[in-house]
Amino acid sequence: MTRLTNVTPFGAGFTLKRPTEKGRLLHLTIPMPRQLRVFDHLEDQYRVWALVRYVRLLPAADNKPMLFDVGVAFIGKRPPASYEAEPSKRYEIASSTFQAMASAEEVVKPLPTTDQRILTRHHMAVDMKLEVVDEKGEIGRSEQTVTENISRKGATLYTTLQVPIGRFVRVTSEQYGLTVHAAVRAQSVGGDGIPRIHIEFIDKEWPL
Repeated sequence: MTRLTNVTPFGAGFTLKRPTEKGRLLHLTIPMPRQLRVFDHLEDQYRVWALVRYVRLLPAADNKPMLFDVGVAFIGKRPPASYEAEPSKRYEIASSTFQAMASAEEVVKPLPTTDQRILTRHHMAVDMKLEVVDEKGEIGRSEQTVTENISRKGATLYTTLQVPIGRFVRVTSEQYGLTVHAAVRAQSVGGDGIPRIHIEFIDKEWPL
């Protein structure tokens, strides 16, 4: 449960206690003013699927839980068919022209799933505290580790923790004085037999 910070017929802003990421789909149930709706004008609640367009970590107040400022674009009454098979799939807007009654497939398209790194990965060991964010948005398991490589957008970390693809983690470096939230994109085991996770930063870039 949360409160809207802004809303239009095309999207909304609100805060969340748990992280999400740009490109994820969310299902919202809103007491939406009927004049702002594009369907279900007679229903008490407006149930609409939305695409996350931005995520920002808000400054933490003393003894308060972390909060994320989230902005979404409404995409319609139903999600794309591909979402049913892979709920962690990410999407992007397919057209710059808003069509109120268009199908979800006309509004969004899946992001490529191939590893298309456009930034150089630096092979350097940065000390990290790796923390797993659970389903409630709370910090669970953690361990001290180091990176195998890192760029402004993501990193590969050695880890003994079993973290599923799509799960969110928090990494903190005392060396950089920085905490960043990230999504797990892949898992692998190197020739040395050590497991690794490959993460993409979601709320800020790493200052290399």
